[in-house]
Amino acid sequence: MKKFALSALFVASVLAAPAVAKDPTAPKAATSVKAGSTYKVQPQLSTLGWVGKKVTGQHSGTIQFKSGDVEVKGNQITGGTFLVDMNSLKVVDITDADTNGKLMGHLRSDDFFSIEKNPTATFKITKVTSIKGAAADANNATITGNLTIKGITKPVTFPAKMGVKNGAAAASGTAVIDRTQFDIKYGSKSFFESIGDKAIDNEFTMSFNVIAKQ
Repeated sequence: MKKFALSALFVASVLAAPAVAKDPTAPKAATSVKAGSTYKVQPQLSTLGWVGKKVTGQHSGTIQFKSGDVEVKGNQITGGTFLVDMNSLKVVDITDADTNGKLMGHLRSDDFFSIEKNPTATFKITKVTSIKGAAADANNATITGNLTIKGITKPVTFPAKMGVKNGAAAASGTAVIDRTQFDIKYGSKSFFESIGDKAIDNEFTMSFNVIAKQ
């Protein structure tokens, strides 16, 4: 919990800056913009959490970034590539060791993420668009990019709060992901209509706090 608290404080300090990627169609400012630079993702400062829901409840957990680069131009985040270590996947809401282990084994299997065959997942930003009139404490950008899970790549779009300050770039938000697009169909009513109360939602959420430094 200490790591999550420190990460949240660091993210908050960076996101207090009003810097987001601007709409490319907007008029350019009179001041010159510095050449783009690459910031390195700091896995030890960044967090990634997941929640999956089913008819009878839900489960939650964490997973870790392995590495990544964030593209910054001036005080704007313009792109990035992120590598996630699938072997770091954990379930945090089940305290019983045996039950936790069984769910972990299932999530690692071919029914879900095929982690032995696919030890990493990736996300590459393809577009960042500012949200006009966003409040200081609200999401200020929309991120679009290509997500690769189990070797399958699909486009995803989600809102985020982004900022650049004092040599650090930060982004936080929640993405909603349709697992069936990545051939994760186990327990889906879209493919098994008679599954009843054993059904698992097609969508799961990923909440992220990413810190990158020069």
